Amino acid sequence: MNPKTPAASKTVLTDLVLPSDTNPLGNLFGGELLSRMDRAACIAAERHAGNVVVTASVNHVHFSKPVPLGSVLTLEAKVSRSFSTSIEVFIDVWIEPRGSSELREKANEAIYTFVAVDGKGKPTAVPPVQPETDLEKARYDAALRRRQLSLILAKKLLPEDATELRALFDH
Repeated sequence: MNPKTPAASKTVLTDLVLPSDTNPLGNLFGGELLSRMDRAACIAAERHAGNVVVTASVNHVHFSKPVPLGSVLTLEAKVSRSFSTSIEVFIDVWIEPRGSSELREKANEAIYTFVAVDGKGKPTAVPPVQPETDLEKARYDAALRRRQLSLILAKKLLPEDATELRALFDH
């Protein structure tokens, strides 16, 4: 399979935060944000895989700023790395007050993992990722360490076999 760049999977979703999306404090429900991130990441993963994908895990979510009612919310999702049948997607979440696009600021980020499946629901191979920018390369490298940690926690990899993780501590 030919490699694909993260840019080829880039997905941008922009929407308003409406009253029905908010908690009693007037901020976007965390679960609503998770759902929106899942959809954006799914589209990015399917663009990369050229196939249906299913959410395997939510590896990391960082809620760094509340998203207030009336905000314009923009989610940017890109594939950061793929393995044999799985795809990691990094999502950046930006907010801006309505009518103030120059005040855009990063509010949240997340990392989701998907598995590509065929018509029978069986995992299927996905193309490798070819990062281009410095940020894409950093996220690509970090994805292997995250995968190794997940495999250790699932008891599918021995800690001594996690070469990328061990390299962090061998300096």
